[in-house]
Amino acid sequence: MTENVWTRWPSPEALGRVGVSRPRRLLGWGARILMAAVFLWGAFRSSHVHLWGALAGAVGVVVVTATAWGFFRTTLAHRLVPSLGLFAVLFGVAGAAQAGSFHVPALVIWCACGIVALERLPLAAAMPLTAIALAAFAVADDDRWITTVVTTIGLALAGYVLRLDAEARGNAQRLLAQERAARVAEAESAALGERARIAREIHDVLAHSLSAQLVHLEAARLLIERGADRDRILERVVAARGMARDGLDETRQALSALRGELTPLEDFLSQLVAANAGAEVTISGERRQLPAEASQAVRRVAQEALTNVRKHAPGAKVRLRLDYGEHQVVLDVRDSGGTPGDLAGAGGGYGLLGMRERAELLGGSLEAGPHEEGFAVTLKVPV
Repeated sequence: MTENVWTRWPSPEALGRVGVSRPRRLLGWGARILMAAVFLWGAFRSSHVHLWGALAGAVGVVVVTATAWGFFRTTLAHRLVPSLGLFAVLFGVAGAAQAGSFHVPALVIWCACGIVALERLPLAAAMPLTAIALAAFAVADDDRWITTVVTTIGLALAGYVLRLDAEARGNAQRLLAQERAARVAEAESAALGERARIAREIHDVLAHSLSAQLVHLEAARLLIERGADRDRILERVVAARGMARDGLDETRQALSALRGELTPLEDFLSQLVAANAGAEVTISGERRQLPAEASQAVRRVAQEALTNVRKHAPGAKVRLRLDYGEHQVVLDVRDSGGTPGDLAGAGGGYGLLGMRERAELLGGSLEAGPHEEGFAVTLKVPV
């Protein structure tokens, strides 16, 4: 619901001093000093001002200064009743000054009241107060009537222009604060996103490495239970040690990726198939640098697919095909099938669920299932 323009206060940003440039602050202080000088000159210039009159003038100066300061504070806090009370005090001082032959100070107070009321109060209260102050000024002013009318209109316009200027400055301050808050939120979101990416990388590397080690350790356990010879058991233990070493290398690669130091994807896939007997890779399309997230998704899915082949179809031939499309990159991993190994049910690992989650986080998809010969995994990632 839109706030009523007549009862709405100028914003605290508009009434405060934040965002006011140094030249404008100097100009404002210059205007205040000039007004105070005129006020004091008018209060003490008359030759008929005796001791008691001078004392009354001094008291009036102190009262006006304190009341004006209080009025600025109460309007900044949007407290209407105290603001109106202080405004009434200023009116009373101006009336007393006019009655006591302090003509110029009375005019200065009425002019200032007419301007600051429009600048700092809700319009419903400001307009009648400004009208009263400027009417009192017009009645007390002894210039020609045309001069008084023009001055009165000019003072009203000055007050309204100052109000509009203050509101514009307040809006600018609020927009600046919102922009800063948005930047902070964006930085926090980016930090959380980066933390999530680091967590995924660490999880994926450990899941792949530990799953591969589990395959060989479980094989060693089964061989021990079946009373196999020492060489076969040792072979599995050595393989597990090799997987641990590979996991350490992958961890280093993941850290390099987080630093933006990724090796070319084609080289990575070539090294991957070279370490897996019976695997081959084919690359088609225009080769190009992929975003780090997309590149890492391809790498992790390729690793996990080969691990699954070793686990569920040992000895099967594997074909990896990487296709660079115009809007997406496609990785297709197919094996020739085979008799499930003894470790087909061993280990939880990262698995298809983790691969699919990684693809969906990037707006892509992952399909996995049996095909004519064996098992196929197809990853599609937009780039």
